Amino acid sequence: MEDLNYTPKSSFLKEFIARGYFYQCTDIEGLDKKFASETIIAYSGTDCTGKSLHVGHLIQVMVLRLLQKHGHKPLPLVGGATSKIGDPSFKDKARSLLSEEEIQENLEGIVHCMKKFIKFGNEKTDAELVNNSDWLMKIGYIEFLRDYGKHFSVNRMLGMDSVKTRLEREQSLSFLEFSYMLLQATDFAYLNKHKNCILQIGGSDQWSNIINGVDLARKLGLKDSFGLTTPLLTTASGAKMGKTEAGAVWIKEDMLSPYDYWQFWRNTDDRDVIRFMKMFTDLSLEEIASLENTEKNINNLKVILANEATKLCHGEEEAKKSEAIAASTFGGNRSGEGLPEFEILQSDLENGKALYEIMRESGVVETGAEAKRMIKSNAVKLDDNIINEEMKKVFTNDFVNNKLKLSVGKKKHIMLVLK
Repeated sequence: MEDLNYTPKSSFLKEFIARGYFYQCTDIEGLDKKFASETIIAYSGTDCTGKSLHVGHLIQVMVLRLLQKHGHKPLPLVGGATSKIGDPSFKDKARSLLSEEEIQENLEGIVHCMKKFIKFGNEKTDAELVNNSDWLMKIGYIEFLRDYGKHFSVNRMLGMDSVKTRLEREQSLSFLEFSYMLLQATDFAYLNKHKNCILQIGGSDQWSNIINGVDLARKLGLKDSFGLTTPLLTTASGAKMGKTEAGAVWIKEDMLSPYDYWQFWRNTDDRDVIRFMKMFTDLSLEEIASLENTEKNINNLKVILANEATKLCHGEEEAKKSEAIAASTFGGNRSGEGLPEFEILQSDLENGKALYEIMRESGVVETGAEAKRMIKSNAVKLDDNIINEEMKKVFTNDFVNNKLKLSVGKKKHIMLVLK
């Protein structure tokens, strides 16, 4: 994060900084004047690389939400065109190329996630979805080189951290990937010209790409433009934000249950609770300060964080239901009502089925080896009874009323359901 020796006057930048979103800005004084005097149109882009956003994407979505709160207009951009190439920024290897069908399916999933947090519509500050395939796919190669390519210095591009890192490691960087930063800059120029968009917001790893866009707008004689970045988040333990042992923390409810989403926030490291309240909830800074000063039980604060974060993503009813499930489950209630369910066919248990296989298939662990390791360490329970037999088999008579609660560690609980 750059040293910030400037106190902003605009309400948006004041709260943006106070909530911990600020990392760098191309011209914070100039941007602050714009925010204080007019309605700003800003964009943040996401390529269609997965069927859902995950918690690691959430900081950009929360910033767009904050823009709307302060009377400005967000343009969430989906990279229908750039998803076909792949951003090389700080990647060790090229991104797998996606088909048109995969990109469209992923796009729909991403938009579904965004609509949970930001309001789309036709009002002045409603979000407007933009897809860069609408303009990039229409530009011919010679036209692109003539109108845009001439404004970029290869010398400068080779010196950018995102490219230099790959080259220093002597890892292949294709011309296709090298062109990505030109396309992202072209996105900004197009939105500046056609949508009056003067601000691009992204993670700090996008800084080089954002600077290119600001420079291109200037060289093309377009409106003054600005770049604003957020920090790349890691937890206090050093883990990448949104990643767990079980995988990514997805936003879509069909990829991660609301209960598991709630549990992710409930299990936040003690050192991160207040920071995440500021970044990932709608609680006011005053409310958070009051909680920090008066609530000394860190577990109560974690429940508040989990409820508020889940309420934004899945609604208040799911947040309350998740809290109730957790209270029931950790209170030793065998019913486990409301827990995520995994169905098992009776025919699969005819001769018994290895518990480690059920654990892997249900997704509570990633591999059978991990499942066996958890069993051997007494971290696995069936109906709250510890299982320490590595090759333990599960039979139909283990189920009560066709249900069997499976617990892995202190935090992962699912209900096996016999069909």
